[in-house]
Amino acid sequence: MEFWKLFVVALMPIVKVLLITVLGIFLALDRFHILTTETSRKNLNTIVFFVFSPALVCGSLAETITSKSLLTLWFMPLNVLLTFIIGVVLGLVLVKLIRVPHHLHGLVLGCCAAGNLGNLPLIIVPAVCKQKGNPFGDADICHKNALGYASLSMAIGSIYIWTIVYNIVRVYSSKISNEVKVDDSMITPNSPLETNQEIISKDKSHTNHVKQLEIECTTSIERVKVPKNEKIKKHLKVLVEKINLKALFAPSTIGAIVGLIIGIVPIFRKLLIVNNAPLAVIQDSIVMVGDAGIPAMTLLVGANLIKGLTGLGKQFPIIVGIIVVRFIALPGIGIGIVKGAIHFGLIHPDPLYQFLLLLQFALPPAVSMSTITQLFGVSEGECSVIMLATYSCAAFSLTLWSTFFMWLVL
Repeated sequence: MEFWKLFVVALMPIVKVLLITVLGIFLALDRFHILTTETSRKNLNTIVFFVFSPALVCGSLAETITSKSLLTLWFMPLNVLLTFIIGVVLGLVLVKLIRVPHHLHGLVLGCCAAGNLGNLPLIIVPAVCKQKGNPFGDADICHKNALGYASLSMAIGSIYIWTIVYNIVRVYSSKISNEVKVDDSMITPNSPLETNQEIISKDKSHTNHVKQLEIECTTSIERVKVPKNEKIKKHLKVLVEKINLKALFAPSTIGAIVGLIIGIVPIFRKLLIVNNAPLAVIQDSIVMVGDAGIPAMTLLVGANLIKGLTGLGKQFPIIVGIIVVRFIALPGIGIGIVKGAIHFGLIHPDPLYQFLLLLQFALPPAVSMSTITQLFGVSEGECSVIMLATYSCAAFSLTLWSTFFMWLVL
């Protein structure tokens, strides 16, 4: 196809996303009183998180993924993992180059590592299939496969975000809190009784040290007596406490697991998916609920972006750095990785699948970054600013990269 025709095909889905995003921004204005308050946005976000997203992922995967197709998609988890690893490395380089303030290290690394692997592929890739003259063949088959690929991308991305990025932000937020505690402890009292208090504190610290040594000795003796099974249980307990399993097994992840089971297991597939299936009404209901997820997600993106309208100038170097990483460096590296995998026969020759693998390297930061920063209470304002700037830039970069990727895989 001609480059201009591909450009128009790639542009139309982005325009649709922008129009719905702008509508979300308008609904978040005080004048309309719809998505203006935190409570209203939180309620809609809760419905999307617990209902729309898992239904969309479950219904799409159940229809498209089979045991045979799952074997051909094995490269996608590795591809998504590479986007995270390369993003973290580039983020560390960015932190050193522009000397990012310490309290923003976790935010910058997270934005460089985690792309929007859920919402945008679910919107863009199926929308490309519906365009007149799309380069991927029959519109219905293309749309069905696109939803399956994008749903799998969303599920994998969710797992990596809540294991890799969540813990990166957690580590840096704990460092910040520790530094604050150290700074507080360095403040010395100016009262005249300072010397006496110092003597008393020294005595107390001495006795505390003695007690601590006694405790360590007793615990060391107890450790010798503890059997291996108990040690393994303790280590597993510590690991479970460090990893946020509740966040890891998010509703969309559970929906993906259920959808994969339905698609892979022949009995469930015959009951729910195939033509004239006895329980097809359940699958149809799930798909109907899931279809409401895409516009709701896009409205929320617009409503949340309004927070970043102030403070763009203060974070300009960081914003430019993240844009360079996510929209220039990562897509360029991604082309080399995907084309190399195609050359060695690691990826099956489906242009739509290859297009999605390339697109995973060119996406703006994940919307989940806002949720993660809110959980730890760090860099919330800066995150809103970065989201506004990167998603505004993504309107142009995604169109250009999508056009080039389509030309590359055809």
